[in-house]
Amino acid sequence: MKIATVGLDLAKNVLQVHAVDLQGHIVVHKQLRRTDVLRYFATLEPCVIGMEACGSSHYWGRELVKLGHTVRLIATQFVRPYVKSNKTDAADAEAICEAIQRPHMRFVPVKTEAQQTILSLHRARAGLVKSRTALANQIRGLLGEFGIVLPQGIRLLGQRAIGHCQVGVALS
Repeated sequence: MKIATVGLDLAKNVLQVHAVDLQGHIVVHKQLRRTDVLRYFATLEPCVIGMEACGSSHYWGRELVKLGHTVRLIATQFVRPYVKSNKTDAADAEAICEAIQRPHMRFVPVKTEAQQTILSLHRARAGLVKSRTALANQIRGLLGEFGIVLPQGIRLLGQRAIGHCQVGVALS
């Protein structure tokens, strides 16, 4: 039983494995607990392993490359056409295995930890900016209910809002 290609569907606790040989015959179709995945793949000869590019795929990709395997990450929208039946973990693993064997398929490179760290910082910052903008718009809306209209832009919002509120408090 020589495994050539593996489709690995990632999940929180149980990962689905679908493996085929060079002729395309199914040789493995099983579930693995998260804690058993690296131990299982360490016992295999180097092969091509495909996964959907998602949150933990870069971690798993790095770990499987350390074991000598070739890892191919594929965008979810490129896997979907290969799902033959209802969407289940087993069907997804089979579809991933099928999709990564296509000659003109595009793949996502596995990110290093440093790349992931920088992207995480950018995402966190983008979330903070989005929250700050939402809060500023909410303040503008609330002040608008009192007839106080403030210009767009975050810089003057704090100064002008405080100035108007102090006047309002003094009048009451």
